[in-house]
Amino acid sequence: MKLTPRLALLLTLPPLLWAGNAVVGRHMASQIPPLLLNGLRWALAALLLLLVSASARSVMSKPAPLWQRWRHLALLGFLGMGCYNALQYQALRSSTALNVTLIAASMPLWMLSVGALFYRVMPTRRQLAGALLSLVGVALVLARGSWAALLQVHFVAGDLLMLLAVFSWSVYSWLLARPPESMRDETTGRWDWAALLMAQMAFGAPIALAMAGLEQSYSEQATHLGPGLAWVLLYVAIGPSLIAYRCWGLGVSLAGPALAAFFVNLTPLFAALMSATLLGEGPAWYHGAAFALIAGGILVSAGRRQA
Repeated sequence: MKLTPRLALLLTLPPLLWAGNAVVGRHMASQIPPLLLNGLRWALAALLLLLVSASARSVMSKPAPLWQRWRHLALLGFLGMGCYNALQYQALRSSTALNVTLIAASMPLWMLSVGALFYRVMPTRRQLAGALLSLVGVALVLARGSWAALLQVHFVAGDLLMLLAVFSWSVYSWLLARPPESMRDETTGRWDWAALLMAQMAFGAPIALAMAGLEQSYSEQATHLGPGLAWVLLYVAIGPSLIAYRCWGLGVSLAGPALAAFFVNLTPLFAALMSATLLGEGPAWYHGAAFALIAGGILVSAGRRQA
């Protein structure tokens, strides 16, 4: 599908919400262990979706044809909900936020590689050029306008976990955009979004909670309960989970994973702007320059119809 203002908005909203999730997560780091926060996030998101969606309740209350595809759904839940955030959090234990974000900025290249290797969708020169522009834009934000800061980056073992996280999200996005024929409804050709997301969470939420339990076995960090934590859980369950995953799934299905991946690099830019706002600082010149580079990468890559 051609990149329209509506489609651009649809793909911009998830990075904005995920940036808020990152800022909130850092703010709550001393209040709750990160994997526990992720597990509770998906458990609460599943509960809220059951409360507001009849199609989600129907999936869980009676045998549905959707469950005949349980292997595909389990893989989606594992990669998109249980795996990506857990690997990212674990990477931050031995790596730095700078390293992790730089590796995450390679998402377009990984998305193009997965498409080429597993779906025979070969990247174009415009897409590769767009990926380079986007990567430079993210690097500019992280370096805060000083390229010398990037020369001090040293890669460590935790960075391999972040590479695995990026790879898992790339595979997840392609599985959403190119589901096997067995995943298509015989009547309508597609599934209701709430039913499909609920089925993913039926596998992903228990996996996220299991990883949180494993975290408790080696972490001595205590959880501090209070109204602030309750509001944070409500936000991360609704915004970065239900709304963002709904928009991402729809956007990926319309634009294709290759183009959608470029929008992910807006996340560190939005996070930097949010952090600066909380500190009472205005946007710096490199924020505008980074946005121009990332947006340029999106426009360049969208120059041709996406597969």
